[in-house]
Amino acid sequence: MSNSQTLKSAPKTSAKPSPEKRPRSAVSAKKLPKPVSGVVVPPKDPGHAHPFPRTEFLTTVARLRDAPGDAVAEVAFVGRSNAGKSSAINTLAGKTRLAYVSKTPGRTQHLNYFSVAPDRYFVDLPGYGFAKVPEDVRKQWDTLLGPYLQTREQLKGLVIIMDSRRPLTEMDWQMLEWFAPTGREIHVLLSKADKLSRQEQTKTLRAVKADLADLGCPVSVQLFSSLKRTGVAEAAAVLKRWLGLCDNTNVESVPPEITEAAQRMEEDNAE
Repeated sequence: MSNSQTLKSAPKTSAKPSPEKRPRSAVSAKKLPKPVSGVVVPPKDPGHAHPFPRTEFLTTVARLRDAPGDAVAEVAFVGRSNAGKSSAINTLAGKTRLAYVSKTPGRTQHLNYFSVAPDRYFVDLPGYGFAKVPEDVRKQWDTLLGPYLQTREQLKGLVIIMDSRRPLTEMDWQMLEWFAPTGREIHVLLSKADKLSRQEQTKTLRAVKADLADLGCPVSVQLFSSLKRTGVAEAAAVLKRWLGLCDNTNVESVPPEITEAAQRMEEDNAE
């Protein structure tokens, strides 16, 4: 047999490398997480991101005598219109449009009750924009909100949501000074904190704390962002204490430097 015939009869081999030897594409390589030395990356959605997952809308109350009779503890939420009140409640509950039920016609001037746990409730109060409603509606609202905030024994504390870019407006001060004599605790959420730089956040937080130092009742202040979930664990700790709920999630807070490293990793991998 000639050499030419021997070459022709040899089995054909593929020029493509086997899958095991095929080089990894640049796109595939980019999707792999980049290690951060000495950092344990926390889960993308830690358990404390939604500390009140069982929250459900219960009822709308137009008269105080119709408030739930089984209530042991309640936390009320109030704030200027568009300050982020509904978003804060939705974020704490981990549900998209839970609190937006408050904007349904007929409910905007009433107390909206949300069941958090047996006998424990969030109460969504009308926004400060009530001044624009007709006089007869405002009078009806005043006769409901005033007695609720001043006489409701089950009310353990008031959460006031303020836009961190415009905190302590005239209406905020009116609510603070009006509620302070009750002696109940106030917790201020400076919402939309993601709109501020780190330096601006620090400056705003210190300024608001200083302004409220002499309010005359227990008051605490924190930064909050529904978009970035900033301050969720801190707010939950206050609200659970007020409601008398034990935190059984056993979720430890993640140090800021670890959170920042994980965020940088996620941004790099998304590029």
